[in-house]
Amino acid sequence: MSATAQTIERISPETNLFESILELIRRTSTILPDDVVRAVTGARKNEVEGSNADVALNVIGCNIGLARDSSLPLCQDTGTILFYVHTPAGYDQLAFEEIATEAVRTATKKGYLRQNSVDSITGKNTGDNTGPGSPVFHFHQWREPNVEVKLMLKGGGCENMNAQYSLPHPDLGGRDLKGVENAILDCVLQAQGQGCGPGILGVCIGGDRGTGYGFAKEQLLRMLDDTNPDPVLAELESRVVEKANQSGIGPMGFGGKTTLLACKIGTLNRLPASFFVSIAYMCWAYRRRGAQLDASGNVTEWLY
Repeated sequence: MSATAQTIERISPETNLFESILELIRRTSTILPDDVVRAVTGARKNEVEGSNADVALNVIGCNIGLARDSSLPLCQDTGTILFYVHTPAGYDQLAFEEIATEAVRTATKKGYLRQNSVDSITGKNTGDNTGPGSPVFHFHQWREPNVEVKLMLKGGGCENMNAQYSLPHPDLGGRDLKGVENAILDCVLQAQGQGCGPGILGVCIGGDRGTGYGFAKEQLLRMLDDTNPDPVLAELESRVVEKANQSGIGPMGFGGKTTLLACKIGTLNRLPASFFVSIAYMCWAYRRRGAQLDASGNVTEWLY
């Protein structure tokens, strides 16, 4: 039997892990997490009834309900498929990647995901959301007996609004928290109504250019209503949201008081020669879910 045939046999639809990942994809694409729904619903209370901002948030709310009730994707752009996986030592991560990739193909065929992966040179659509760099896997080992998998679907429109700053900056300030705050707010200002706001920001202070962007995206795995354990960063997160919501940009750039729903900040050590602030901008379609899996691939707990 060829290696390809062996792989297909191993990832048959009867595989528990295959079914678990397929359901994770469906839930992530079609059902917005409760913390996000609460934030969007709560934001309407801050807007003037009948205003453009109120109407925009109402349309978003309708979209959320229709997608959930019909099990259809929240957006035409189902985004970059990002898997964050923690496994015990000795776990076959290669098999997990093969099975999850096949689940992505099946999810696309079933309509849980749009056909959003194209060849970067020719523009040809692969038709099944697979290809070089799609889906994306971040594997980490831990000393727990179970597997934890989190999935984020990050749309291209909000990805275009990501930004990275190098401090000191002539217009934004020095290598301090004030410079960091100014950089984050400049990102919001430059985005305006693009990126399908209200937005959620994941931020990394430090690292290099590559690790900074990666860690900024990981901040988006946090709950919207959590509190940063670092009180200095917790205060900075709150201050950024407060100031951004005073900008008047509002949902979709229509004006109003809801420009950001949250800002989540983490830090990485850096080299003395560089000071990067990396910002991952997430749209209102804040699609991330997760699951705890047993050794057989069955879901023991849904996350978010």
